Amino acid sequence: MAKTNMYYEDNRDLAHDVQELRVELLGLPLRFLTDAGVFSKNAIDYGSRVLLENYNPEQAETLLDMGCGYGVLGLTLAKKFGFSATLLDVNSRALDLARQNAVKNAIESDEIIKSDQYEAVANRQFDSIVSNPPIRAGKEVVHGILTGALVHLTDGGHLTIVIQKKQGAPSAEKKMREVFGNCEIIARDKGYWILRSYKKKD
Repeated sequence: MAKTNMYYEDNRDLAHDVQELRVELLGLPLRFLTDAGVFSKNAIDYGSRVLLENYNPEQAETLLDMGCGYGVLGLTLAKKFGFSATLLDVNSRALDLARQNAVKNAIESDEIIKSDQYEAVANRQFDSIVSNPPIRAGKEVVHGILTGALVHLTDGGHLTIVIQKKQGAPSAEKKMREVFGNCEIIARDKGYWILRSYKKKD
């Protein structure tokens, strides 16, 4: 079977095409190395920008970026809000880039580690989880990220995701409401929905 080289796979053997993106996010001048085999390698994707622009940290101090890619969400939010951040992805190349990008942007990130969904943080909780989920990996994977977030949030913690309406935002909203008992559409922008759910306090 031919190798598909999708960004949600481990593509360490793929030929390189490294480039650097110089961007401003949340008022911060940032630099991100990208490469072949990672999500949105030629530009910061619009959905991530919409999530960042509509993100409210509230009382959060710890952050998990699930499916971090080369680190756009987790590193930008860590830099802006001083989060203790953990970044997870299944793609080794993306993680290598995220580690380099943390250094490039003088961001002290606690951990940037390989993980199939929440495996690497099995017994840990965070105040905030963010994700631009890998839609092409399929609904089962996306809904696994949404469902798994509940046990990895502190009481009162929040999950914030970005997803396009045409790629399953209504389904994701329904799943988050089912899992958490609540879901708010905090922004809609060019077909992208920003959804947030809270883990209820006991």
